[in-house]
Amino acid sequence: MKDSFDVVVGIPSYNESKTIGYVTRMAGEGLARYFPDSKSIIVNCDNNSTDGTREAFMSSEVPETIEKKYISTPEGVKGKGNNFYNLFRFCRNVDAQITIVVDADLQSITPEWIQYLGYPIRDGEDFVAPLYSRHQFDATITNHLCYPLVLSLARFDVRQPIGGDFAFSPQLCSYWLEQEWTDMVRQYGIDIFMSLHAFFGGFKISESGLGNKIHNASAPKLGKMFEEVIHTLFSTLLKYRDMWLEAPLPEHLPNLARPEHTINRYGLEKVTEPQELSIDMVAMKRKCRDEYQQYHPLIKQYLSSYGYNRIHYMFMIDNYDLDTMIWSQIVYKFLFLFDGASEETKQEIIDSLKALYFARSITFDYTTFRYSVNFAEEEVRNQSQAFLSQKPYLLGLYLAKPEIFSGNHLR
Repeated sequence: MKDSFDVVVGIPSYNESKTIGYVTRMAGEGLARYFPDSKSIIVNCDNNSTDGTREAFMSSEVPETIEKKYISTPEGVKGKGNNFYNLFRFCRNVDAQITIVVDADLQSITPEWIQYLGYPIRDGEDFVAPLYSRHQFDATITNHLCYPLVLSLARFDVRQPIGGDFAFSPQLCSYWLEQEWTDMVRQYGIDIFMSLHAFFGGFKISESGLGNKIHNASAPKLGKMFEEVIHTLFSTLLKYRDMWLEAPLPEHLPNLARPEHTINRYGLEKVTEPQELSIDMVAMKRKCRDEYQQYHPLIKQYLSSYGYNRIHYMFMIDNYDLDTMIWSQIVYKFLFLFDGASEETKQEIIDSLKALYFARSITFDYTTFRYSVNFAEEEVRNQSQAFLSQKPYLLGLYLAKPEIFSGNHLR
């Protein structure tokens, strides 16, 4: 007879021995307090860490009613997505009714997070995304790419589609396992893979306020993380292309802030001040210029003459002013070019986007570094509204592809 569990808390990790013990203790307290009559287990899904993560997890103290289990990928197999794949399979095998996932590097988790994330699933939701306060210098891929594209194309106003802390139902877990798991999905592409399939798959979506997120935050990344997230973001959006091409355009711009998909919100109503962050703007600008010089010929090839001239002048004078309208058109153009491209060309498109993403991040940081958190947040949301208002530009690109664009999408 196989084991079964009502509630599973998953903690994906790689070399997080310094923080995973605290996260495990908070999760254990939350399970004992808010799911006292449920059979619960905390599962550490690891990448064969070498820093003692397993030992830190297994030695952490939790209530005696809560079980713990360590699962690892084989030696040499890394990737956050591979950890999630192991977690999903475990949840399916033990018939988990509620699964909650929290990051292993959290410093702000409280036992209440288990309630805020788990109760909506208990009450019938399929996917609970986090809603928390984050510094404007944090989560740059979310702010400038994932959130605006999710709002404008999936039409869900979910602020943290790759937040890292969430909960899901067994039905959604099985649905994810049925999808294609590419190399990118098995790495950092997993979060946006999960969110987009939940949104477009017709599942019940909600958000839960968690307060402040304090973790090992970092400045914008140019490495594999960016490539894996953006490749998965574009690929998954294009898998559901017909759904957002067929969606009617908003009739009135004032209504753009209310997408047709309404979601329930749980947890804390007010967020606290985010953790303080600082960035090395000189280093960011240097990386940005280096990337632009390396991929300048491709950027010139992919952008319109107006867009290229504007961007090139900006780099030549070293004064970054990539506004939201031009940024939204650049992203849409690159998404369009990604559609049907060879893998080699897809990589070139992502490489070309890197420098422009950095330029947009620098522009935003220069604009908001003296803003209050709430006002900076408004700028992020305004940027997403710009993407939504520029959706006709993307539809116009598809008019040149009559085999895709039937002409009924502008109704």
